[in-house]
Amino acid sequence: MSNEQNGGIESTLHETRVFPARPAKELGFDAWHVGTIDAYKDMHHRSMHDPEGFWREQAAAVDWFTPFEKVLEWNAPDAKWFLGGTLNACFNCVDRHVKAGHGDETALVWEGEPLGVHTGHPAPGSNYEKAPEIRRFTYRDMQRKTARLGNVLKSLGVKKGDVVTIYMPMVPELVVAVLACARIGAVHSVIFGGFAPQSISERMVDAKSKVILTADGGWRRGEIVPLLKNVATACDTLKGSGDAVREVFVLRRSGQDVREQVESIKAGGARVTWYHESVPEASDECRCEPMGSEDRLFLLYTSGSTGKPKGIMHTTGGYLVYCAMTARLTFNLIPARGQLFWCTADVGWITGHSYVIYGVMANRVPTLIYEGAPNFPENDRFWSIIARHKVTQFYTAPTAIRTFMKWGDDLPAKHDLSSLRLLGTVGEPINPEAWMWYHAHIGRSRCPIVDTYWQTETGGHVITPLPGAIATKPGSCTLPMPGIDAAVVNEQGHELPPNSGGLLVIRRPWPGMLRSVHGDHDRYVKTYWSRVKDPRTGQPFYFSADGARRDSDGYFWVMGRVDDVINVSGHRLGTMEVESALVSHPAVAEAAVVGMPHEVKGTGVCAFVTLKPAWLKAEPGRAPDDALKKVLGAHVAKEIGAFARPDSIRFAEGLPKTRSGKIMRRLLRDVAAGVQKITQDTSTLEDFSVVAKLSADED
Repeated sequence: MSNEQNGGIESTLHETRVFPARPAKELGFDAWHVGTIDAYKDMHHRSMHDPEGFWREQAAAVDWFTPFEKVLEWNAPDAKWFLGGTLNACFNCVDRHVKAGHGDETALVWEGEPLGVHTGHPAPGSNYEKAPEIRRFTYRDMQRKTARLGNVLKSLGVKKGDVVTIYMPMVPELVVAVLACARIGAVHSVIFGGFAPQSISERMVDAKSKVILTADGGWRRGEIVPLLKNVATACDTLKGSGDAVREVFVLRRSGQDVREQVESIKAGGARVTWYHESVPEASDECRCEPMGSEDRLFLLYTSGSTGKPKGIMHTTGGYLVYCAMTARLTFNLIPARGQLFWCTADVGWITGHSYVIYGVMANRVPTLIYEGAPNFPENDRFWSIIARHKVTQFYTAPTAIRTFMKWGDDLPAKHDLSSLRLLGTVGEPINPEAWMWYHAHIGRSRCPIVDTYWQTETGGHVITPLPGAIATKPGSCTLPMPGIDAAVVNEQGHELPPNSGGLLVIRRPWPGMLRSVHGDHDRYVKTYWSRVKDPRTGQPFYFSADGARRDSDGYFWVMGRVDDVINVSGHRLGTMEVESALVSHPAVAEAAVVGMPHEVKGTGVCAFVTLKPAWLKAEPGRAPDDALKKVLGAHVAKEIGAFARPDSIRFAEGLPKTRSGKIMRRLLRDVAAGVQKITQDTSTLEDFSVVAKLSADED
């Protein structure tokens, strides 16, 4: 059977470096939650053979108002978890810690982007004019703030089950808003601050949301992001319709003059309420609403190249149990042990939901959030934050790591990063060389790296190293999380042998899984549960839409989205492996690979390559020219095989990315195909001039 027939992907790029798990005390931990590979295997085996007992134990880590009666009801592809139980997510992240006597412990540390602009307090001992604004909140502070905002939302007519849209910068009030919604039983729908007005309006219409929480603006690279202006435009497009916005609740963050936007919103029929006028006066007595385990906790919209955004629906009990478990095991979270966890993701994405707020706060470990960009005012802002706050666990994206590589080794070297105990990556597979740089220059060859694989739809990590138990290999997300039955299969659902590329599926339900696509259950079934079935029973498998392989040790290697696979003369080639081969060359900082039309092959390989400034400086005679293209092409052929040699290599000063740092490969496919005018949705693109320049450049 050929690779084309079994749905596989060519896979000949091999990684042989292995980093054993290290004893906890060498890294500053008292102990690991899962301390040996045998302990991991026992835990995973139990989760497969006694799932009811396993998940009942995990659910005991969460406080329930009413105990659940049944662990799982599974009518594929529909799952209901912890039936009969009631709980509240805000209570589990905030109130129960206060109730247990930990109210004065730090829950949240926040740092604003601007220097010398303060509404709170600057860093202790800093030059006021050059210091960032820093605010700290205890669990008791968060209890009062979520209660007050919850009461204000109720006064605006928000009831249990209503969808509240949140479109705010990365400020403490964003976390308060999310938890306040959970507190009163409202469903939060957070929209990333980089989205444009059309994206706001279409998400509010789909969610049937009439209330939006926003801010006058937020800071990004020293500039004010016009959040309220975008909301005003979105409201204007909906006024007079049945979808018109009813309430706009505004935080004063930037202090800019927004009277024009406020008047526009009012003229459209919506009421404007200011945070600073209403919340401080509200009562701080607001009970946490008992929620059924399957009651909705949040909607989170994912967008693609075609079709309207999907409102991914997560429910309270299963999501919270799974999110808390994965955060605890993956990051070895232990309360009251001097830990400070920093996930750099925006709360507008699932990573921010799960590993900025819910998973970390439920485990009573303080979480740090930063408002702005990693390169303001200088390219070492992240390393400065780690050093000043003594961050212990750091979780960021491979795209950011590759950017840090490009900026140079000297920047992290200037800072004391000795507080770090564990590093993590999220968002996309990490190239082995980027993994090695992260290990050497940020972890100082000491910290384990957890390369986490998961999706908005999974709610939490599904394949990841557990740092005390699983040896790591650069570029591999290693082994499944306990409770996850992951496999690489062909189109017929048969599991493939080692080193055969195929489709990545999960073969049984787990508590953190999405329950549906809001308002379109048929789309949920068609998108996630229709392509691959169990060949014995006919039951559907969850299809991730990713290609992967397992090596001879059973480790998973994610090879990119199946729709990013390039069929080159009959070879199904994973773009991730070509990118990794290019990044392993000392000249290359970052690469993105897409398919392009080819007269002979049908589809050719087009690589967009960004070079390291330090390499260009050190090699003045090796300019980005045809000779270097040949060198890089030969390097790919050597690393993977001649069939993978790019047909076109285009040098770029930058690649088109979203504000969260993901490369927008769908735009690059248009550029590679010679499309004269980009018509795709670019609302999340940070800098359109990058695409315009690539389109204008001659190959």
